Amino acid sequence: MAQAAKATEGITSFRYRMTGEVPMEGRVDAEAEMSVKPLAMIMKMTDEDQNRNGLDEIRLMDKVMYADGGAQVAKASDGKHWMKFDWPALGADGRPSGGRVGDWQVDKDPAAESAFLAGSQDVEKVGAETVDGVRAAHYKGAITLGEYRKSLKSEDAATRERREKSLDQYARMGVREITMDMWIDGEDHTKQLRVRGRSEWGRLDLTVTFLGLGKPVTVTAPPIGETIDLTRAAKGRQGD
Repeated sequence: MAQAAKATEGITSFRYRMTGEVPMEGRVDAEAEMSVKPLAMIMKMTDEDQNRNGLDEIRLMDKVMYADGGAQVAKASDGKHWMKFDWPALGADGRPSGGRVGDWQVDKDPAAESAFLAGSQDVEKVGAETVDGVRAAHYKGAITLGEYRKSLKSEDAATRERREKSLDQYARMGVREITMDMWIDGEDHTKQLRVRGRSEWGRLDLTVTFLGLGKPVTVTAPPIGETIDLTRAAKGRQGD
């Protein structure tokens, strides 16, 4: 587990599939490409009924998020179906607050989360299994967010910041303790992880399968003629 946690520190770009259920968001079914440095992401939803926002695609580049609302948004916006949100303009921390328009999904860093079990004292090896055609060792354990946060004190500042950001995302959902299954391949990379927990807003049961590591991620902004800037409107509704 410690070797797998160490291996995540050098991963700055990856592709992954994400399926399951998340408090406040509901059903999640998507595929994404993400770059941590610089921060960029493109996520495509693969289930039309997957969440309450009804989004088809999310793009993040240069701290600007674009969300494709499809026909529902186009109908109310003279055919413009892309919504633009300028993160720095929304607040001091440079990101939206709350569960607005894919806020939780868009900058989720599953590579950082794959280090969670390294801080747990309750880990067991379940066995060896094949995941997406790759042979991997299966581990299972549980940890509270507080326990894991304490275990980060010995990490360098950059690693601690990256992993604490993932902890904060679960804290905003109201999840305080998680059970995690991890599948680690022969190169000490996490091939798949499953996170489960509960909060007052619902059940968390999310599986992330890594499809590729280390390839460049290219994200382009949608056409201006198809985009409506909702930054000012979103800023006005923060705190609702």
